[in-house]
Amino acid sequence: MTDSNMATGPRSARSGSGKRERLVTAATEVFHRQGVERSTLSDIARVADVPVGNVYYYFKTKEQLVAAVVAGHADRLRELTAVLDELATPAERLKALVGGWVDQRDLAARYGCPFGTLAGELDRRDDGHDRTAAPVMELLLDWAEGQFRAMGHRDEARDLAVSLVSAYQGMSLLTNTLHDPDLMSRQGRRLEQWIDSLA
Repeated sequence: MTDSNMATGPRSARSGSGKRERLVTAATEVFHRQGVERSTLSDIARVADVPVGNVYYYFKTKEQLVAAVVAGHADRLRELTAVLDELATPAERLKALVGGWVDQRDLAARYGCPFGTLAGELDRRDDGHDRTAAPVMELLLDWAEGQFRAMGHRDEARDLAVSLVSAYQGMSLLTNTLHDPDLMSRQGRRLEQWIDSLA
């Protein structure tokens, strides 16, 4: 949901300028592929190419790393929407968002939505992280609502935003469950047609 090479280019755990950034980038990748519960600090250190002992200098616990990953998703979403806001019309912005999601279809087919899977896992925890994903989802909903308002749908803008994000999460889940990237391509085209019908 929050990762798109439209805003930041392909990310690599080794591309960060500092160890902390590399650790957060690596944790984002490892949590997406393995889940938070099955991921160890050693796994993350290996992907970040950082000695495992150095992890504790930046993050005393895995919970601190989880919080940093969620904050990173929020930052990338803000970067992405800032890039999208440069497009001329709200319909173009929304369709570009959908296009970015579709571009991630192979990743979604293998592991699901990078943020949606994390949000679902965190919601099942009782360590205080169960509500940390909600503000990130709110950021996306607020931005999409603003686009629908700009298209003239003031009274139903929030509902349309919820429909858009729900459609993405649903197609991401089905793409992952069925291991079918083409499903996301087809549903992405339907979403773009729906946006055009509202413009």
